[in-house]
Amino acid sequence: MRKNKGFFITGTDTGVGKTYVASGLISAMIKKGLTVSPFKPVESGCRMRKGELIPSDTVSLMKVSHIQESINTINPYRLKHALAPSVAAEIENVRINKKTILSAFKRLADRYDITIVEGAGGLMVPVYRKYLVIDIAKDLNLPIIIVSRPGLGTINHTLLTIEAAQQRGLHVLGVIINYAEPAKKGLSEKTNPEVIERLSRIPVLAVIPFSKNTEKGGTEGIFKGIVEKLIKREHLSGAN
Repeated sequence: MRKNKGFFITGTDTGVGKTYVASGLISAMIKKGLTVSPFKPVESGCRMRKGELIPSDTVSLMKVSHIQESINTINPYRLKHALAPSVAAEIENVRINKKTILSAFKRLADRYDITIVEGAGGLMVPVYRKYLVIDIAKDLNLPIIIVSRPGLGTINHTLLTIEAAQQRGLHVLGVIINYAEPAKKGLSEKTNPEVIERLSRIPVLAVIPFSKNTEKGGTEGIFKGIVEKLIKREHLSGAN
């Protein structure tokens, strides 16, 4: 059994719907009787409101989890520019400290059954200097769930992400193909899941259709199914 109970949600790219997927998983886990906290180590592209940076992804995750934690614990670093964190931090004179990220995660991991961590962009995005998102996942000692696009090109991006994770010794639990935007299901979309599974030997946990709300459009049941698979595979405690 792993030291840390939780999952690291990464993407093959930015804009694939990591926050949507993380929110759906959190909601489904709570309904299974688990206490769950989100964790977003760093968020860039935050909006300025009344002199304060508002991390929209973090706010969404906190809302669905219904927890009363400080936003500074859930999201230690907030950056204004919609760039790779290391680039935005340099522009904004923000010094990102690995110890701060790990300390905030430990506080949450000690209080909750499960911690759902959402990365920034993909695994190879730099957080500061040569410290990448993949290094955060490694330091947190969490298994990886990869969120992919449904269309053309996703086989390449998904296989590269899986290979990068495995080369660092990370355990890839599965792939979730998410329709972050409305799209027609063509031949590429229909064949991609089987090809990804065959070439990587990593399961596609689900294909999630486009929906603006995880509790509408049939996605609530899909997330419930994913969580049931995770509970069985990871031997999670706290479930009904």
